[in-house]
Amino acid sequence: MKKFKIPLYIFGIFIFISIGLWIWLDNIFYFFNFIYIGFFVSLGTFLMGKKYKYSRQFVQFGVGIYMLVYLGVISRENMQIEGFWYYLFLGVFQAAVIHYVVAKIIGPLLFGRGWCGYACWTAAILDLLPYKKPKNSRIKKLSFVRYIVFLFSILFVSILFLLKIDDIENIMFWSFIIGNIIYYIVGIIMALILKDNRAFCKYVCPITIFLKPTSYFSLLRVKTDSKKCISCGKCIKVCPMNVNMLDNKRSRENGTECILCMECVKSCPKEAIYF
Repeated sequence: MKKFKIPLYIFGIFIFISIGLWIWLDNIFYFFNFIYIGFFVSLGTFLMGKKYKYSRQFVQFGVGIYMLVYLGVISRENMQIEGFWYYLFLGVFQAAVIHYVVAKIIGPLLFGRGWCGYACWTAAILDLLPYKKPKNSRIKKLSFVRYIVFLFSILFVSILFLLKIDDIENIMFWSFIIGNIIYYIVGIIMALILKDNRAFCKYVCPITIFLKPTSYFSLLRVKTDSKKCISCGKCIKVCPMNVNMLDNKRSRENGTECILCMECVKSCPKEAIYF
C-alpha cells in the first residue's frame, strides 16, 4: 500500500489544481491539461517504486512531447521563457504564465526541481546521450551564462512591444521553434564537449533562475540516513547534478539542483538514501 501513497498524493494535487483552474478561469481545457500531466507524473512515480528501469523517461516523454508538440507546435503557444514574458506583458494569465507559476515558481516549494527531472522536453533528449554520470566537477565560472540568456529573453520581448512590431504572435511562435532548435544544438554540443548530459541545465538554462530560490525550501527532498551510510560516495558519483547527497542540510552543495531522478537512491548499497 505504501507504494501507492506518493503517486496518489501527487495525482490528488494535480486534480486539485485542475479543478481549481477550471473553475477560476472557466475553461475546461485546464482540467484536462493538468489531469493529463498528473496522470503521467503519478504513474511514472508508481513505476519508479516498482523499479521499472525507464519510469522517469516515460514521464519525460509523456509530458514533454505533449507540451512541446501539442501546446507549442499545434496550439502555437510559446512555452519557453520568452512566452512567459509575452503573456505576462499582455496581462493574460493563461498558457505559459500558468505553466510557469505552477511548475517553475510556486511548484518547486513542493517538488523542487522535479520539472527538470520529469517534464522538461529539452532534458528528455539530452538524457539520452551517453554521459549520464558527470566526468568532472561543476565549472562555476560558466554559471553566468544563464543570466545572460534570462536577460536576453526579457529584452527580446520588451523590444517587440516597445517597437509595436506587427504580427508579434507569429514572431513568438517562430521564436519558440527556433529557440528550441538552438537549445537542443547547444545542449548536445555542451554534453559532448564537457562529457555531461546536464551541462546545458547547469550553465545555460534560464529557467533555473526561477527554480533555484524556491527549490531551497522544497517539501519533497532526497535525504540520507547517517546511521546506515558508509560514506562510499556512490551517490555523489551517479548524481547528474553534482549534489552532495551525504549532507542533509538545505544548504548542501548544489542542493537546489536535485532533479529527483533517484539515481542516488538506486545506487546506495545500504539503502541509506530515501525520498
